[in-house]
Amino acid sequence: MNDVFGKVHLGYLVVETARMADWRRFGADAVGLHVDSLSPDVMRFRLDDHECRFLLHRGPAEDVTAIGWQVDDHGTFDDILARVASRGLPVTEGTPDECALRGVERLWRFAGPKGVRTEIFTTPLTTTKPLVMTNKAFVTGESGMGHIAIVSKDVLGMHGYYSTLFDARLSDFILERIGPMNLRIRFLRVNERHHSIAVAGVRQWAVNPIRTRIQHVNIQVAELDDMVAAYERVTAEGFRMMWSIGQHPNDRELSFYCRTPSGFELEVGWDPLVVTPDLEAAWEPTTYQGISLWGHTPIGEDIRHKMGMVSQALRSTREREAAVSQLSDPRSVPA
Repeated sequence: MNDVFGKVHLGYLVVETARMADWRRFGADAVGLHVDSLSPDVMRFRLDDHECRFLLHRGPAEDVTAIGWQVDDHGTFDDILARVASRGLPVTEGTPDECALRGVERLWRFAGPKGVRTEIFTTPLTTTKPLVMTNKAFVTGESGMGHIAIVSKDVLGMHGYYSTLFDARLSDFILERIGPMNLRIRFLRVNERHHSIAVAGVRQWAVNPIRTRIQHVNIQVAELDDMVAAYERVTAEGFRMMWSIGQHPNDRELSFYCRTPSGFELEVGWDPLVVTPDLEAAWEPTTYQGISLWGHTPIGEDIRHKMGMVSQALRSTREREAAVSQLSDPRSVPA
Protein backbone atom coordinates (compact mmCIF):
# COMPACT_ATOMS: atom_id res chain seq x y z
CA MET A 1 0.00 0.00 0.00
CA ASN A 2 1.39 3.41 -0.97
CA ASP A 3 1.97 5.96 1.80
CA VAL A 4 -0.19 9.04 1.13
CA PHE A 5 1.37 11.18 3.87
CA GLY A 6 2.27 14.62 2.54
CA LYS A 7 -0.18 14.39 -0.35
CA VAL A 8 -3.33 15.45 1.54
CA HIS A 9 -4.22 18.99 2.63
CA LEU A 10 -7.21 20.55 4.41
CA GLY A 11 -9.18 22.15 1.58
CA TYR A 12 -12.52 23.53 2.80
CA LEU A 13 -15.22 23.29 5.46
CA VAL A 14 -18.99 23.15 5.05
CA VAL A 15 -21.05 24.86 7.76
CA GLU A 16 -24.81 24.70 8.23
CA THR A 17 -26.22 27.78 9.95
CA ALA A 18 -29.36 29.87 10.33
CA ARG A 19 -27.24 32.89 11.31
CA MET A 20 -26.16 34.02 7.85
CA ALA A 21 -26.11 37.74 8.64
CA ASP A 22 -24.04 37.19 11.79
CA TRP A 23 -21.62 34.97 9.88
CA ARG A 24 -21.20 37.59 7.16
CA ARG A 25 -20.35 40.27 9.73
CA PHE A 26 -18.10 37.84 11.60
CA GLY A 27 -16.22 36.76 8.49
CA ALA A 28 -15.88 40.09 6.69
CA ASP A 29 -15.90 42.77 9.40
CA ALA A 30 -14.35 40.91 12.34
CA VAL A 31 -11.95 38.24 11.05
CA GLY A 32 -11.25 39.99 7.74
CA LEU A 33 -12.11 37.32 5.15
CA HIS A 34 -13.29 37.71 1.56
CA VAL A 35 -17.06 37.05 1.37
CA ASP A 36 -19.09 35.96 -1.66
CA SER A 37 -22.87 35.88 -1.18
CA LEU A 38 -24.25 33.46 -3.78
CA SER A 39 -27.88 33.66 -2.59
CA PRO A 40 -29.80 34.46 0.61
CA ASP A 41 -29.11 30.88 1.67
CA VAL A 42 -25.52 30.33 0.50
CA MET A 43 -22.32 32.22 1.30
CA ARG A 44 -18.63 31.46 0.80
CA PHE A 45 -15.42 32.74 2.36
CA ARG A 46 -12.15 32.91 0.44
CA LEU A 47 -8.60 33.03 1.82
CA ASP A 48 -6.68 32.75 -1.43
CA ASP A 49 -7.28 32.00 -5.12
CA HIS A 50 -9.49 28.99 -4.32
CA GLU A 51 -13.11 29.81 -5.03
CA CYS A 52 -14.19 28.35 -1.68
CA ARG A 53 -12.55 27.73 1.67
CA PHE A 54 -15.70 28.00 3.83
CA LEU A 55 -19.12 27.13 2.43
CA LEU A 56 -22.02 28.28 4.58
CA HIS A 57 -25.56 27.21 3.74
CA ARG A 58 -28.77 27.82 5.58
CA GLY A 59 -29.97 25.10 7.98
CA PRO A 60 -30.51 24.36 11.66
CA ALA A 61 -27.33 22.44 12.61
CA GLU A 62 -25.10 25.40 13.64
CA ASP A 63 -22.12 23.16 13.04
CA VAL A 64 -19.54 21.91 10.57
CA THR A 65 -21.17 19.18 8.48
CA ALA A 66 -18.36 18.25 6.06
CA ILE A 67 -14.59 18.54 5.74
CA GLY A 68 -13.02 18.70 2.29
CA TRP A 69 -9.50 17.34 1.79
CA GLN A 70 -7.44 18.16 -1.30
CA VAL A 71 -5.43 15.23 -2.67
CA ASP A 72 -2.36 15.92 -4.81
CA ASP A 73 -2.88 13.50 -7.67
CA HIS A 74 -5.24 10.91 -9.11
CA GLY A 75 -3.05 8.00 -8.02
CA THR A 76 -3.21 9.07 -4.38
CA PHE A 77 -6.93 9.77 -4.76
CA ASP A 78 -7.46 6.20 -6.02
CA ASP A 79 -5.37 4.78 -3.17
CA ILE A 80 -7.52 6.55 -0.58
CA LEU A 81 -10.79 5.47 -2.22
CA ALA A 82 -9.48 1.89 -2.38
CA ARG A 83 -8.85 1.93 1.36
CA VAL A 84 -12.40 3.08 1.98
CA ALA A 85 -14.02 0.68 -0.48
CA SER A 86 -11.98 -2.33 0.65
CA ARG A 87 -13.40 -1.91 4.16
CA GLY A 88 -16.99 -1.84 2.93
CA LEU A 89 -17.69 1.83 3.62
CA PRO A 90 -20.17 3.33 1.11
CA VAL A 91 -18.79 6.08 -1.13
CA THR A 92 -20.85 8.53 -3.18
CA GLU A 93 -19.90 11.08 -5.80
CA GLY A 94 -20.85 14.71 -5.30
CA THR A 95 -23.43 16.18 -7.67
CA PRO A 96 -22.36 18.90 -10.14
CA ASP A 97 -24.16 21.51 -8.01
CA GLU A 98 -22.42 20.33 -4.83
CA CYS A 99 -19.05 20.43 -6.57
CA ALA A 100 -19.70 23.94 -7.93
CA LEU A 101 -20.64 25.28 -4.50
CA ARG A 102 -17.45 23.83 -2.97
CA GLY A 103 -15.31 25.12 -5.79
CA VAL A 104 -13.99 21.75 -6.98
CA GLU A 105 -14.18 19.82 -10.25
CA ARG A 106 -15.28 16.52 -8.69
CA LEU A 107 -15.54 15.08 -5.19
CA TRP A 108 -16.29 11.81 -3.48
CA ARG A 109 -17.67 11.56 0.05
CA PHE A 110 -18.01 8.99 2.80
CA ALA A 111 -18.75 8.85 6.51
CA GLY A 112 -16.48 10.57 9.01
CA PRO A 113 -16.28 10.50 12.81
CA LYS A 114 -18.95 12.33 14.80
CA GLY A 115 -21.18 12.52 11.74
CA VAL A 116 -18.96 15.00 9.86
CA ARG A 117 -18.71 13.80 6.26
CA THR A 118 -15.28 13.39 4.72
CA GLU A 119 -15.02 14.73 1.17
CA ILE A 120 -11.93 14.31 -1.04
CA PHE A 121 -11.06 16.08 -4.28
CA THR A 122 -8.03 16.62 -6.50
CA THR A 123 -8.73 19.79 -8.48
CA PRO A 124 -9.91 23.00 -6.82
CA LEU A 125 -11.50 25.70 -8.93
CA THR A 126 -9.47 28.89 -8.72
CA THR A 127 -10.22 32.47 -9.65
CA THR A 128 -8.23 35.53 -10.66
CA LYS A 129 -10.79 37.86 -9.07
CA PRO A 130 -9.02 40.06 -6.50
CA LEU A 131 -9.53 39.28 -2.85
CA VAL A 132 -11.52 41.95 -1.04
CA MET A 133 -10.54 41.48 2.58
CA THR A 134 -8.99 43.34 5.47
CA ASN A 135 -6.10 40.91 6.00
CA LYS A 136 -3.21 41.04 3.57
CA ALA A 137 -2.79 37.27 3.04
CA PHE A 138 -3.35 33.82 4.52
CA VAL A 139 -0.97 30.86 4.50
CA THR A 140 -2.38 27.84 2.67
CA GLY A 141 -0.46 25.93 -0.02
CA GLU A 142 1.35 22.74 1.00
CA SER A 143 0.17 23.18 4.59
CA GLY A 144 -3.51 23.30 3.64
CA MET A 145 -5.89 26.00 4.84
CA GLY A 146 -5.31 25.34 8.56
CA HIS A 147 -6.38 22.67 11.03
CA ILE A 148 -9.40 21.30 12.83
CA ALA A 149 -9.72 20.33 16.51
CA ILE A 150 -12.25 17.79 17.76
CA VAL A 151 -13.27 16.56 21.20
CA SER A 152 -14.23 12.90 21.21
CA LYS A 153 -15.22 10.09 23.56
CA ASP A 154 -13.33 7.76 21.20
CA VAL A 155 -9.95 9.40 20.77
CA LEU A 156 -8.16 6.22 19.68
CA GLY A 157 -10.86 5.48 17.11
CA MET A 158 -10.57 9.02 15.76
CA HIS A 159 -6.79 8.68 15.53
CA GLY A 160 -7.20 5.30 13.84
CA TYR A 161 -9.55 6.81 11.25
CA TYR A 162 -7.08 9.45 10.08
CA SER A 163 -4.15 7.05 10.33
CA THR A 164 -5.93 4.50 8.13
CA LEU A 165 -7.24 7.08 5.68
CA PHE A 166 -4.35 9.54 5.32
CA ASP A 167 -1.38 7.83 7.05
CA ALA A 168 -1.52 10.56 9.71
CA ARG A 169 1.52 10.77 11.98
CA LEU A 170 1.51 11.65 15.67
CA SER A 171 3.23 14.96 16.37
CA ASP A 172 2.81 15.19 20.14
CA PHE A 173 0.48 15.36 23.13
CA ILE A 174 -0.62 18.21 25.40
CA LEU A 175 -2.16 17.80 28.86
CA GLU A 176 -4.39 20.72 29.83
CA ARG A 177 -7.31 21.68 32.03
CA ILE A 178 -9.94 23.60 30.07
CA GLY A 179 -12.88 24.77 32.13
CA PRO A 180 -13.75 21.96 34.56
CA MET A 181 -12.19 19.17 32.44
CA ASN A 182 -8.71 17.63 32.30
CA LEU A 183 -7.93 16.95 28.65
CA ARG A 184 -5.28 14.99 26.80
CA ILE A 185 -4.88 16.32 23.27
CA ARG A 186 -3.10 14.48 20.46
CA PHE A 187 -1.88 16.34 17.39
CA LEU A 188 -1.83 14.58 14.01
CA ARG A 189 -0.05 15.76 10.87
CA VAL A 190 -0.80 14.67 7.31
CA ASN A 191 1.69 17.03 5.63
CA GLU A 192 4.27 19.62 6.62
CA ARG A 193 1.84 21.47 8.92
CA HIS A 194 2.56 20.46 12.52
CA HIS A 195 -1.03 19.26 12.78
CA SER A 196 -4.05 19.26 10.52
CA ILE A 197 -6.15 17.38 13.10
CA ALA A 198 -6.12 17.72 16.89
CA VAL A 199 -8.17 15.23 18.90
CA ALA A 200 -8.91 15.84 22.58
CA GLY A 201 -10.37 13.47 25.12
CA VAL A 202 -11.42 14.03 28.71
CA ARG A 203 -9.13 12.02 30.95
CA GLN A 204 -10.71 9.31 33.14
CA TRP A 205 -14.26 9.75 31.80
CA ALA A 206 -15.86 8.94 28.45
CA VAL A 207 -17.63 12.29 28.12
CA ASN A 208 -17.66 15.18 25.68
CA PRO A 209 -18.19 18.71 27.07
CA ILE A 210 -18.50 20.33 23.62
CA ARG A 211 -21.86 20.60 21.81
CA THR A 212 -20.46 21.10 18.34
CA ARG A 213 -18.80 18.35 16.30
CA ILE A 214 -15.74 20.54 15.75
CA GLN A 215 -14.27 22.32 18.76
CA HIS A 216 -12.32 24.81 16.68
CA VAL A 217 -11.02 25.56 13.21
CA ASN A 218 -7.67 27.25 12.63
CA ILE A 219 -6.63 29.60 9.85
CA GLN A 220 -3.19 31.19 9.52
CA VAL A 221 -2.42 34.78 8.57
CA ALA A 222 0.82 35.64 6.81
CA GLU A 223 1.68 38.68 8.94
CA LEU A 224 1.64 39.17 12.70
CA ASP A 225 0.02 42.59 12.36
CA ASP A 226 -2.99 40.96 10.69
CA MET A 227 -3.52 38.62 13.64
CA VAL A 228 -3.37 41.48 16.15
CA ALA A 229 -5.70 43.62 14.03
CA ALA A 230 -8.17 40.73 13.70
CA TYR A 231 -8.16 40.31 17.48
CA GLU A 232 -9.05 43.98 17.89
CA ARG A 233 -11.79 43.82 15.23
CA VAL A 234 -13.41 40.70 16.70
CA THR A 235 -13.57 42.44 20.07
CA ALA A 236 -14.81 45.73 18.61
CA GLU A 237 -17.56 43.96 16.64
CA GLY A 238 -18.87 42.39 19.84
CA PHE A 239 -18.11 38.75 19.08
CA ARG A 240 -17.11 36.57 21.98
CA MET A 241 -13.39 36.22 22.53
CA MET A 242 -12.53 32.90 24.18
CA TRP A 243 -8.75 33.02 24.67
CA SER A 244 -6.48 36.03 24.36
CA ILE A 245 -3.34 36.04 22.23
CA GLY A 246 -0.79 33.47 23.33
CA GLN A 247 1.75 30.94 22.08
CA HIS A 248 1.50 27.15 22.00
CA PRO A 249 4.46 25.08 23.24
CA ASN A 250 4.38 22.40 20.55
CA ASP A 251 3.90 24.15 17.18
CA ARG A 252 4.98 27.57 18.55
CA GLU A 253 2.04 29.28 16.84
CA LEU A 254 0.88 32.65 18.14
CA SER A 255 -2.90 32.83 18.08
CA PHE A 256 -6.19 33.82 19.64
CA TYR A 257 -9.54 31.99 19.83
CA CYS A 258 -12.98 33.50 19.30
CA ARG A 259 -16.46 32.04 19.12
CA THR A 260 -18.17 31.81 15.74
CA PRO A 261 -21.89 32.59 15.34
CA SER A 262 -22.53 28.80 15.24
CA GLY A 263 -20.82 28.13 18.56
CA PHE A 264 -17.60 26.37 17.61
CA GLU A 265 -14.42 28.40 17.87
CA LEU A 266 -12.11 29.96 15.28
CA GLU A 267 -8.39 30.18 15.97
CA VAL A 268 -6.52 32.85 14.04
CA GLY A 269 -2.80 32.08 14.14
CA TRP A 270 0.58 33.19 12.89
CA ASP A 271 3.91 31.48 12.19
CA PRO A 272 3.48 27.87 13.39
CA LEU A 273 6.29 25.35 13.10
CA VAL A 274 6.66 23.69 9.69
CA VAL A 275 7.87 20.09 9.87
CA THR A 276 10.56 20.22 7.23
CA PRO A 277 12.11 17.00 5.82
CA ASP A 278 15.06 17.37 8.24
CA LEU A 279 12.71 17.66 11.21
CA GLU A 280 10.48 14.87 9.89
CA ALA A 281 13.39 12.42 9.69
CA ALA A 282 14.20 12.81 13.40
CA TRP A 283 10.74 13.55 14.83
CA GLU A 284 9.80 11.98 18.17
CA PRO A 285 6.42 12.71 19.83
CA THR A 286 6.66 14.72 23.04
CA THR A 287 4.15 15.33 25.85
CA TYR A 288 3.74 18.96 26.90
CA GLN A 289 2.23 20.19 30.17
CA GLY A 290 -0.15 23.00 29.32
CA ILE A 291 -1.47 24.34 26.08
CA SER A 292 0.39 27.65 26.20
CA LEU A 293 3.91 28.93 26.79
CA TRP A 294 2.35 32.29 27.61
CA GLY A 295 -0.95 34.08 27.11
CA HIS A 296 -4.14 32.37 25.90
CA THR A 297 -5.84 33.73 29.00
CA PRO A 298 -9.43 32.42 29.17
CA ILE A 299 -11.85 35.26 28.49
CA GLY A 300 -15.10 33.50 27.58
CA GLU A 301 -14.87 30.84 30.30
CA ASP A 302 -17.20 32.44 32.82
CA ILE A 303 -19.22 30.36 35.28
CA ARG A 304 -22.08 30.04 32.81
CA HIS A 305 -19.74 28.67 30.17
CA LYS A 306 -18.19 26.19 32.60
CA MET A 307 -21.58 24.98 33.82
CA GLY A 308 -22.65 24.57 30.21
CA MET A 309 -19.63 22.32 29.62
CA VAL A 310 -20.56 20.22 32.65
CA SER A 311 -24.18 19.92 31.49
CA GLN A 312 -23.07 18.93 27.98
CA ALA A 313 -20.64 16.36 29.41
CA LEU A 314 -23.46 14.77 31.40
CA ARG A 315 -25.74 14.71 28.35
CA SER A 316 -23.00 13.07 26.31
CA THR A 317 -23.02 10.03 28.62
CA ARG A 318 -26.49 9.23 27.25
CA GLU A 319 -25.59 9.88 23.63
CA ARG A 320 -23.83 7.53 21.25
CA GLU A 321 -21.02 9.21 19.35
CA ALA A 322 -21.09 8.50 15.63
CA ALA A 323 -18.09 6.36 14.68
CA VAL A 324 -16.76 4.80 11.50
CA SER A 325 -15.67 1.38 12.67
CA GLN A 326 -14.50 0.30 9.21
CA LEU A 327 -11.65 2.83 9.33
CA SER A 328 -11.17 3.29 13.08
CA ASP A 329 -9.08 0.43 14.42
CA PRO A 330 -7.74 1.75 17.76
CA ARG A 331 -5.12 -1.01 17.86
CA SER A 332 -3.25 0.68 15.01
CA VAL A 333 -2.34 3.82 16.99
CA PRO A 334 -0.46 4.60 20.23
CA ALA A 335 -2.56 5.05 23.32
